[in-house]
Amino acid sequence: MRTYLTYISGTGAEVIIAFLVANLIAQMAKVLTVAYRKRSFKWTIMFATGGMPSSHSSTVVAMATSVGLIDGFTSTMFAFSTCFALVVMFDAAGLRRNASKQASVLNRIIKEFFSHEQNVSKEKLKEFLGHTPTEVMVGGLLGIVVSVALHWWLQ
Repeated sequence: MRTYLTYISGTGAEVIIAFLVANLIAQMAKVLTVAYRKRSFKWTIMFATGGMPSSHSSTVVAMATSVGLIDGFTSTMFAFSTCFALVVMFDAAGLRRNASKQASVLNRIIKEFFSHEQNVSKEKLKEFLGHTPTEVMVGGLLGIVVSVALHWWLQ
């Protein structure tokens, strides 16, 4: 078993494993967070966007951290993966967060002003899309922890 783990260490497989583990932990944490807050357990949250922590942030930061640990924090691949992570994190906390707020407002408008209309769709827009800056930050820290722990364990 240890020789197989040594084969994974320092390869692209380590980056992929860190990426997947960080995503899985973040998504499971969302299920537990929602279960604690709302006192109801829903597995569908495992496949939803938005919430605490940001799985988008945890996966891209895990990838960037793993690349830095393997190729060096001054490598071109680390710079590229860090830029990619920052774009994804900015999008999660910016654009997608604003889309969530707009969906919420539109749902209220439709409910209040068009509830009596027969021709208006009753389907609600998805409001759980983006992340708060705290959710993005916690997701990023989770990605770092997962990558460092995996790299240490594989050594």
